[in-house]
Amino acid sequence: MSNLDLGREAITKDDIQARFEELKRSLDGTAEAARTPALSGGIAILAGLVALAFLLGRRRGRASRTVVEVRRV
Repeated sequence: MSNLDLGREAITKDDIQARFEELKRSLDGTAEAARTPALSGGIAILAGLVALAFLLGRRRGRASRTVVEVRRV
């Protein structure tokens, strides 16, 4: 009898598969809980970048706008 045989049952393929399924269910719940705030944050950042691009483009358009003055002689 070796040191590893201390009256324990042998680990079967079904035991390992059941444990992996349990871990998978646990991780699926965690991933689902993290997905919603991450999606909201991503949308907020994207909206901020679009607004920033709009404002910077508008400012640049004003700066490079040509003013034409028409005078009658």
